[in-house]
Amino acid sequence: MDFNETVFRKITDFIQRIGIPVGYRQISESSFLPGLWIENGTLWIDKNQLKYIGDTLHEAGHIALMTPEERLNLSGSLEGQLESDATEMAVIAWTYAACLEIGIDPSVVFHADGYKGGGQDIVDNFNQGRYFGVPILEWLGMTERKSTANTHKINTLSYPKMISWIRT
Repeated sequence: MDFNETVFRKITDFIQRIGIPVGYRQISESSFLPGLWIENGTLWIDKNQLKYIGDTLHEAGHIALMTPEERLNLSGSLEGQLESDATEMAVIAWTYAACLEIGIDPSVVFHADGYKGGGQDIVDNFNQGRYFGVPILEWLGMTERKSTANTHKINTLSYPKMISWIRT
């Protein structure tokens, strides 16, 4: 893996700034994504095992979309704990918006080896304004639609701007 420390620091600084604790330790437990583990809401990272630095931001998205109680009680790998495909789509939308917020190329997260090989398609669609998962973020109160004076554009998304990066 080409470990870009500057991009990695942008990602981890953002995660901590929004209220998700980040720590570093050796991870011996088996997890869905190498080098990442969650314990009582803290995202633990093993830099020696981490295959893609962007996976860190995506996993933080899963934590961010949980209720505060769920975050505190979450421990282990997220494998098998995800609510639904809809949640995964919302996390993808959250992650894309986070990439723009922190100023990193979305392909850092949506890499060729993730998303069943569809990472570039996701980036292309989102770059062209073809979003999915955003209605769930709206429902959670994390982003919203805004009305404009132009009647042809009523209810245009304010996304990828977010009201809140973490579910309250």
